[in-house]
Amino acid sequence: MRRTGKGETREDEIREKWLYLGRKRKTATMGGGKIDVYMDIVSLYSYLAFLDLQQNGELLRAHNVEVEFHPVLLGAIVVGSGNKPPWTLPAKAVYFAHDVRRSIARFPGLVIQTPKDLMAVSKSIVPNRALHFIKSHHSPSTFLTILHYFMYLFWSPPNLDLTLPENVAKALLECPADFDGSTAAHNGEGDHKKAKLFTKEQTEEIMKGTETPQVKEALKNTTQEALDKGAFGNPWIWVTDEKGRQEPFFGSDRFHFVYKFLGLPYQDVTLLPPGGRLVLSEGDDTAKL
Repeated sequence: MRRTGKGETREDEIREKWLYLGRKRKTATMGGGKIDVYMDIVSLYSYLAFLDLQQNGELLRAHNVEVEFHPVLLGAIVVGSGNKPPWTLPAKAVYFAHDVRRSIARFPGLVIQTPKDLMAVSKSIVPNRALHFIKSHHSPSTFLTILHYFMYLFWSPPNLDLTLPENVAKALLECPADFDGSTAAHNGEGDHKKAKLFTKEQTEEIMKGTETPQVKEALKNTTQEALDKGAFGNPWIWVTDEKGRQEPFFGSDRFHFVYKFLGLPYQDVTLLPPGGRLVLSEGDDTAKL
């Protein structure tokens, strides 16, 4: 355990911040609750968490649960928390390959290719600043569309290097207005005819915005906010239920825990006998064999 001074450990400090944040936001959320996702486009599990939440977006809204995505710098969170990337430990790197394969399989048709030099292209300052500018100057749907597109470009072949400002500008200009993960392909035939999410003028405004003190501070402060909530990686999911109680969750495969915490109905993992299949009786919401 890491000491932080005055006899306190890092764990004590984080726990106190959780309690403070819980009191501070106790009355901030009405209805079903809120899911705050701190994520970086260079985090594959953030991409998968995003896809999961988008797929279940309509159901979450029906339960009056708000979802908000917060762009952060994963590198700063890893350093600030004292963590290390999984591939820096050989045993973790071997396991990581299996876990990635299994995690991707949850999304049929999703094509993932890890960039050749992931460390070099993970300096995501420019795209994350662009996302903060867009989030504060454009509609929520526009923000979600470009967030999705950035992750798609980063994790799909041929893996666009978004550390370069010119590539970020290119992505902004080329993003289809109706992008949903299935309509885009790099240099796709006829893609130039599609309506674009941003005009040339809007793209120039966004790129200029990435150099403003306000946007720089927004990214810095949001990253620090995640650290203050105990983040050591991405996605860091901070959940507030309808009574104002709050808990953190880590990763893209913890949503059954999230739904349980929020008091939402969900189907958990169920083991069946040989040849068995799970069915729902007509007019009944209980699972039977």
